[in-house]
Amino acid sequence: MRSLWSGTLSFGLVAVPVKLGSAVSSHKLGFRQIHTADHGRVRLQKVCALDEQVLTQAEIGRAYETADDQLIEISDDELKALPLPTAKTIEVSGFLDADSVDFLKLDTPYFLAPADAAANKAYVLMREALQRSGKAAVGKLAMHNSEHLALVRAHDDVLILQTLRWPDEVKSTSEAAPTGKVNITDAELDLADTLINALGEADLEEYTDNYAEAVQALVSAKVEGGEAPAAADGSGGGGKVVDLMAALEASVAQARSARSDNATDATVTPIKKPAKKTAAKRAAPAQKSTPKSNDTKKSTAKKTAAKKTTATRSAGGTATKTTAKKAAAKPAKKTAAKTAAGKSRSA
Repeated sequence: MRSLWSGTLSFGLVAVPVKLGSAVSSHKLGFRQIHTADHGRVRLQKVCALDEQVLTQAEIGRAYETADDQLIEISDDELKALPLPTAKTIEVSGFLDADSVDFLKLDTPYFLAPADAAANKAYVLMREALQRSGKAAVGKLAMHNSEHLALVRAHDDVLILQTLRWPDEVKSTSEAAPTGKVNITDAELDLADTLINALGEADLEEYTDNYAEAVQALVSAKVEGGEAPAAADGSGGGGKVVDLMAALEASVAQARSARSDNATDATVTPIKKPAKKTAAKRAAPAQKSTPKSNDTKKSTAKKTAAKKTTATRSAGGTATKTTAKKAAAKPAKKTAAKTAAGKSRSA
């Protein structure tokens, strides 16, 4: 991590040596200004307004312009020597609930990292304390030639410092609020709630920069000598005032249709039929085919009597006790009786 600022995070009498590094990066595409006639690069030169001389960076300083148009030169060394404790120290002056900060005041996020291994324990102590309490620490630091109000909070395994806009830098919302009285009906609110539910939860991880992708595709097409990608359909509502209820109803239908289409695109696995129904279908033809002829009955009875029946002949030559299944019980009893009678006669 490239250090943008280094100093001490002061937490009461606990001092944590830290370094500050950027927590975000940009994938914004950069363009060069060119002379369209010959594709020569256009250079932005800094020229003195008095003698029109082109200046180098070493010849350029800074000055504060007063109300009466005087320019007071301020050197880098003078700025570094300012009696500001926040130049090298972020002194925590209080705490607030981490979720209570107005998002309009949030500015740039940075990683706060321990400056060395000796700072690890104090660093982890503050991180765990903030995480357990749900609080964020408030302090100030001087960086990039200005002093910033800062919020320090725990995030995963690190401390995040997020610069805040000063209270007087946030404009009043009255500048953007609708003027006049606006009446919203319960039916319109109910439809709006339905639309919110129909659109579903947003997953920020699924969003991509389509503009950057489109520019990359355009550049690739030009490099390869092909045609530029077709332009997207720019037709839209154009900010027209429409019937609100009709627009809400159409939006709900569109959102539901989109979710239904997404569900249809998923892989569908055929569901197997229940085992009971299959067994019943297999058993049905077996029962119908059983009583085809007397020979079949005798054969079935002999097999059933041999496997599932324990019979004891009595003195009168009768009676058997059977533990056969219900599907074969009735034909088995009749066949066994006939067989027993035949044996008695022959005896």
